[in-house]
Formats: sequence, C-alpha cells, structure tokens
Amino acid sequence: MLIGFLLIWLITALGLWLVTLMVGGVKARSSGSLLLAALVLGVINAVIRPILWFLTLPLTVFTFGLFALLINAVMIKLTAAIVPGFEVERFGDAVLAAIVMALLAIAGFILVQWLMFDTVYWMQMNTTVHPMYRI
Repeated sequence: MLIGFLLIWLITALGLWLVTLMVGGVKARSSGSLLLAALVLGVINAVIRPILWFLTLPLTVFTFGLFALLINAVMIKLTAAIVPGFEVERFGDAVLAAIVMALLAIAGFILVQWLMFDTVYWMQMNTTVHPMYRI
C-alpha cells in the first residue's frame, strides 16, 4: 500500500513537472516545491474533490463531463494557493494544466495496459449469450 501511494505521488509529481514545461503560467521554483505540490494535490483530490463532484453532479452531467475539468482546475489553483513555490498565474492556466494532466492520465492508462497485457482493453465485454436469447 505504501509503495502504491509513493508511486502515485511520484507520477503526479512527474505530471506536474510536465505541466510546468507545457503551460507557461504554471511554475515551480524547485523540485521540493513540485513534490510538495504533488502531495498537496493528492490530499486535496482525496478530500475536497469528491465533495465538489457530488455537489456539481447535475452540471457535470449536463456538460457531458466537461465541468469536471473546471473542478480539476480549481484543485490545481487551490494547490498553488497552499504550496509556496508552486504558482499558477491565471485560472486559464489552471484549466490548461487540468487538460494536460487528464491527457497524461489517459496516456498512462494506455501505457500500463499495453505493458501489462500487450494490448489496450477499452472495455470488457461479456460474449456469453443468455439462454433465453439463443436461437
């Protein structure tokens, strides 16, 4: 469990580092502030984000999930407000950072599936037919 927590923490820190390279308004002064930002973002995502998702569920459904990007942007902006040395200049930069983090998560999912199973399973389908529907 501890190894999994550390692995997710380091992957989040790597994602934030890539965000600082890709999005001009997101800056980290040192690797320590980047690691601390990844830790704080993980805690915020574990505690505050589920509450916000529940409260904004109708809006998220109405926008076909796009409002979730705004919630993630708020989490990144909140992390920048808490962690010294990690800065997000504008809310638009936080939205871009949330999009980049989402794309990195998708790429990570594909990479893990490809490395573990040698192919990517987007969904698992049950191919057995119920006896009532057999011809």
